[in-house]
Amino acid sequence: IGEKLMAHMVETMAYAGELPWHGLGTKVEDNISVDDMLKEAGLDWKVKKIPATAEFEGQKIYSGHDMLVRESDGQPLDMVKENWVPVQNADAFEFFREFVEAGDMEMHTAGSLQDGKRVWCLAKVKDDFTINGDDRVDSFLLLTNPHMYGRAVDIRFTPIRVVCNNTLTLSLANKGDYQIALNHKKAFDAQEAKELLGIAKGKMETYKDMATFLSSKRYTDAQLRTYFSTVFANQNPKVKGIGFNPESVEDFEKYGSKNAKTAMNIIKTQPGAQFAEGSYWQAFNAVTFMTDHVLGRENDTRLASSWYGVNKNKKTKALETALEFAQAA
Repeated sequence: IGEKLMAHMVETMAYAGELPWHGLGTKVEDNISVDDMLKEAGLDWKVKKIPATAEFEGQKIYSGHDMLVRESDGQPLDMVKENWVPVQNADAFEFFREFVEAGDMEMHTAGSLQDGKRVWCLAKVKDDFTINGDDRVDSFLLLTNPHMYGRAVDIRFTPIRVVCNNTLTLSLANKGDYQIALNHKKAFDAQEAKELLGIAKGKMETYKDMATFLSSKRYTDAQLRTYFSTVFANQNPKVKGIGFNPESVEDFEKYGSKNAKTAMNIIKTQPGAQFAEGSYWQAFNAVTFMTDHVLGRENDTRLASSWYGVNKNKKTKALETALEFAQAA
């Protein structure tokens, strides 16, 4: 069973290949099967609903809701409604089986966050591209099975830049093209998810086009300061009201946010800085490097935030902003 990690967010985890960027998990053999990854990642448990009751004057009163619990240890996960259908981890992982057995994908990492509330699996798709011949980006699919009310089974296209292991989970163009959300009102249908994601490989070309475009557009130092100040805006109300001009070196040093200044400092030292140097591809990757490897106190919280929290949204904003700046360059 996957190693129990002494961390705030990651409960159990397993990985194939090289140690992931966050440095967490138990190593398993390459080309591991879907069933073995489920077991080695410590995810071979089931959830069930039990009536949620309260005691009043010696009588048990049904609340009208059920509690979702983990069968293996009774861990409470969330309160759900009667018509809410839990998705078992094994059923969610069925999405990958045909792809893995056909050799089109490889199981990469899998694990549990927040005491079992969020289970994920990242699988590598046999698809990649390079920028300027050396800067490789691999394609992954990230499946999340949340044992939380109001959260759907979610499958996202996830490109990862190899040189620095910077991650991205996003919807490019139309939301449905990259993200499939299946609710808990009916049983999870892995075949349905496969049909909805049939265009995923073709959409990798869209991201390649974006990356190529960003690598072809150069920034000036003034534009770079403005870019980082847009992505990492100073939230101090006093700064917002003084007419801060990030193009000015003096203004940037005085009023720029701490994270914007950090981004400026690492622009030429980040892993892969030699690729498309001076371009908006380099600027964008400075943001993804910071969110995945610099911001936050612990690797496990960076992992959760990069895929599901504030940093996920920050990276999406960074890409959209980089494209806007590059188009104007």
